[in-house]
Amino acid sequence: MERQSLTHLHMTHALDMLDKRITIKLDLLVGGGGAMVLAHDFPLSTMDIDAIPKGMTIEELSPIIEDIGNQLNIPLDWLNPYFSTFTFVLDDQYQSRLVTVFEGKHLSAKALGKEDILLMKCFAARDKDIPHVLALIKKGAELDEVERQLDVLGQKNTPGVDRASAFLDDVLGQI
Repeated sequence: MERQSLTHLHMTHALDMLDKRITIKLDLLVGGGGAMVLAHDFPLSTMDIDAIPKGMTIEELSPIIEDIGNQLNIPLDWLNPYFSTFTFVLDDQYQSRLVTVFEGKHLSAKALGKEDILLMKCFAARDKDIPHVLALIKKGAELDEVERQLDVLGQKNTPGVDRASAFLDDVLGQI
């Protein structure tokens, strides 16, 4: 049976179900396509919500996540921390750009700002991210802020910063 991709409606329904299943406070930091959909009104569907949990481990959450996935016929890893690979690029100010996307009894989810998503997508530098980067720019992501962050990361000799900068330059060349 093929699993459905997640739209805004699926995501909020799944988060609501998760909120009803947990009994302790859980905060999620949402990135990637899920953040674009939930916080920035992008008309995308995606296979998952990239989120880093705080208050429970992903291992503790996995049985609940899988059960919700089965109930809604969405991917069993519809909530996963895969994007955490790129959180090293976030600056000290990223929290000031967070957008609350869900607030329940036990669950709170905040999504990255447009600039932080754009920066992380540049570090991922995948062809499938090009339309997302263009859409983020069109939606008003502050390019000066992203370029400033790339400069700071370059001064710190952050691995992958040259590739990320080149990726952004290539995308900007398409505008």
